[in-house]
Amino acid sequence: MLAKKHYLLMSIIIGIVILDQITKWVVLIKMPLYESIPIIDNFFSLTHIHNTGGAFGLMANQSQLIRAILFLGLSTLSLGIIGYYYYKTPLQYTWLRVGLALIFAGAIGNLIDRFRIGEVVDFLDFYIGNYHWPAFNVADSSVSIGVVILLYHMIFKNMP
Repeated sequence: MLAKKHYLLMSIIIGIVILDQITKWVVLIKMPLYESIPIIDNFFSLTHIHNTGGAFGLMANQSQLIRAILFLGLSTLSLGIIGYYYYKTPLQYTWLRVGLALIFAGAIGNLIDRFRIGEVVDFLDFYIGNYHWPAFNVADSSVSIGVVILLYHMIFKNMP
């Protein structure tokens, strides 16, 4: 039986992974690769791209085998570490548990893409003029928010 403390983890994971996969599925079926739809002029577009690398396209030029071993292996190891830390985090650290669950959920969302199509679907494209932030997706957003919460706890709170 699932312990009460794990309901938060499971709720966040299920919610984020479903939202992430649905948004990526819509992009895949409705937008040709590299199509860009401006939403806010000179600031935000939906742009369908695939990221074969890691964060910010890191290692995108490496061979597919190297990327698969590295990203699938590191993701799996990271999920184990985050899951263990979540398990050990006391109930009173609710926001820390939320942050860890967000990181876990985002990692799963992108891991699904890597297993399913060998690369990650990105589509949220923010920019000012010609200066673009690398495109990202719901899973990336989840990881980023989770990391901010984790850093906050590391800096300002007494971590368990």
